[in-house]
Amino acid sequence: MKIGIVLYPTFGGSGIVATELGKALAEKGHEIHFISYNHPVKLDHFLPNIRYHEVRPFHYPLFDYQPYELALTSKLVDVTRYENLDILHCHYAIPHASAAYFAKQILKTHNINIPFITTLHGTDITLVGKHPSFEPVITFSINESDAVTVVSESLKKNTFRHFAVTNEIEVIPNFVEHTHYCHDPRPDDLARMQAVAPNGERIISHVSNFRKVKRIEDVVRVFKKIREKIPAKLILAGDGPERFKIEELCKELKVCKDVEMMGNVQTASGIYCISDLFILPSQTESFGLAALEALASGVPVISSNTGGLPEVNEHGVSGFLSNVGDVDDMAKNSLKILASNETLAKYKKQAYEHSLKFSLKNVLPQYEAIYERLTTKVVVK
Repeated sequence: MKIGIVLYPTFGGSGIVATELGKALAEKGHEIHFISYNHPVKLDHFLPNIRYHEVRPFHYPLFDYQPYELALTSKLVDVTRYENLDILHCHYAIPHASAAYFAKQILKTHNINIPFITTLHGTDITLVGKHPSFEPVITFSINESDAVTVVSESLKKNTFRHFAVTNEIEVIPNFVEHTHYCHDPRPDDLARMQAVAPNGERIISHVSNFRKVKRIEDVVRVFKKIREKIPAKLILAGDGPERFKIEELCKELKVCKDVEMMGNVQTASGIYCISDLFILPSQTESFGLAALEALASGVPVISSNTGGLPEVNEHGVSGFLSNVGDVDDMAKNSLKILASNETLAKYKKQAYEHSLKFSLKNVLPQYEAIYERLTTKVVVK
């Protein structure tokens, strides 16, 4: 099957999931066409069955803002016609779903009927999509999609709550390819561990885009409480608007010497590999891909109990859930896991076993079933 995948090429969860999905489909023999304004950060060059098509907006003095959606629509029409695509899969509604709908109508004038699936990932519904500038278009695009999927039951409820959606929505969770994550540190991982925690301190980690919704200040405050009881180090990976505030908080709490600010990393697997505990205290998460990646590395998770996180992190099994902002409870639960080597080993094992529910081999067939269903339809929508 020839599948066009429309995505954002950045470090965000939707782009990572879309890229990994395309790579996995290509390995199964499907021909994958990634369509975006830049090369996806997680996409290796020269992979078999994979092509990349760049969207180039037209620069003209009349436009204060580049008309990206129109450029994307034209690219979708062009790629579909000349690569004979069977289906389009749009990750993140804005503006991919509306561009796909527009492209579908244009293609009908060429006697081509191509179905498109829209996968909603989170902020395209819970934040950006609700804005009055976008809501009518997003509602229309969701309802006109040939299939709609979301990454969690929580996001499905939010979609129906905030939009007048009449279309069916299917829940297909995010996934991980477990072979991409290590469980037994290799020599280079051991060297990194020695550099971060030279005296055998517990290693706590957090990975995100450093937006306010991630509540990274809570990570630092929880870490301080952990460090008051046991020797520990904190790795913060990522970058974003909250970074300066976090650096100032580390100074205020006098923990700077035990906090490693890594900035953006190409892959966080090396960080998870040496971590003993992962903290994700977000205000809201539609899924919590970083938490799942930690679990797949055998790292227990301390998280808030909001959005899709309870669907990913099982309380008392793969880690613990706390109310948003409850730093004391998060610290107490962290110390419970880190109490002894035996307790930590138990939670690490449970974390990994729980993550297997979200393995690529379990999730990939669900997408393939939708592709098959849509491409065998005879009725033109």
